Amino acid sequence: MGIISWIILGLIAGALAKWLMPGDDGGGWIATMGLGIAGAFVGGWVGSFIGLGAATGVNFGSLVTATFGALILLFVYNKFIRK
Repeated sequence: MGIISWIILGLIAGALAKWLMPGDDGGGWIATMGLGIAGAFVGGWVGSFIGLGAATGVNFGSLVTATFGALILLFVYNKFIRK
């Protein structure tokens, strides 16, 4: 998958994760985009590890996987890193 696809998928996944888990996280849209892109990687890794599939392109399955990864990262950030 190309870098433009990862960015698009990351933007969408980050926005969905922020919408599903609202709160005062700080960072704005740049942090949300970074969270989404990193979430796509984390979601793809976790998905392939447990046998659900990886983030392979801009499609519904990859979007769900990337959003799940972004939610994981947002939860970890809120619970452990941000104080």
